[in-house]
Amino acid sequence: MTPATLLAWHRRLVSRTSRRHPGRPPTAAAIRKLVIRIATDNPAWGHRRVQGELVKLGHPIAASTVWQILHNAGIDPAPRRPGPTWKQFLAAQARGILAVDFVHVDTVFLRCIYALIVIEHGSRRVHLAGITANPDGAWTTQAARNFLMDLGQRATSAKFLIRDRAGQFTGSFDAVFRAEGISILACPPHAPGANAICERIIGTLRREVFDRLLVVHEHHLRWLLIEYLRHYNSTPGCLQDR
Repeated sequence: MTPATLLAWHRRLVSRTSRRHPGRPPTAAAIRKLVIRIATDNPAWGHRRVQGELVKLGHPIAASTVWQILHNAGIDPAPRRPGPTWKQFLAAQARGILAVDFVHVDTVFLRCIYALIVIEHGSRRVHLAGITANPDGAWTTQAARNFLMDLGQRATSAKFLIRDRAGQFTGSFDAVFRAEGISILACPPHAPGANAICERIIGTLRREVFDRLLVVHEHHLRWLLIEYLRHYNSTPGCLQDR
C-alpha cells in the first residue's frame, strides 16, 4: 500500500471514533428562528438591539452571532434593511379599512335588484347594508347611516373606506363617513383590483348563492343574504379568507 492510503484510512478511523467537536457549539435552530423573526418584525432594529432583546428573554447570545445569523439569512443590517412588504403593510392597516360595493341580481321575473355589501378588511366580516331596486344617491346615503349605527363602537376603529366611482356614491354618502373620521378612497376607473377584497366576497356570493338559486323578489333576496352571511361570518375558515 502507499503512505497516502494508510493516512486516508487513519483519517476515516479518527472521524468515526473522535467525539471532539472543535469550535463553538452550533446555535439552536429555535434561537436562529427567533432571531430572524424579531429582525423581520422590527426592521429598524440592528443586530445589537436584537441581541439585547434575546438576553431579556433569557437567551444569552453574542451580538456577533446574531449578526452572522442575519447575514446567513440574507437580512441586511438595520440602516439598509428594506421596510415592510405590501402584505405586511396591508395586514397592519387592515383593521382600519372598510370596503363597499353593489351586487346586482336578476329575479325570476327579470327585475334587477341591488344589494349594498360592506366588508371589514381586518376580520373579513361582511355586512348587508341594504337592498333596493332603485339605488339612487339618497337611498345609498341612508344605507350608510344605518350601517354605521349597526356597526356601533367598531366604527371608531375604521379609518378608510374603499369604494368605486359609481354614481350612487354621492358627496352626501361620503359625508356620512367623513363625519365619523373615515377617509374615502375612490378606486381608479376600470380598476376592480383596487377593491379586490370586496370584489372577492361578491364573487363568492355569485358562485355560492346566486348561481344556485332563483331569486323571486326583494324579501327573498334579503332572507337569502342574511342567512348566508350569518353562516359566512360564523365560520372561521371563511373569515380567514380565501
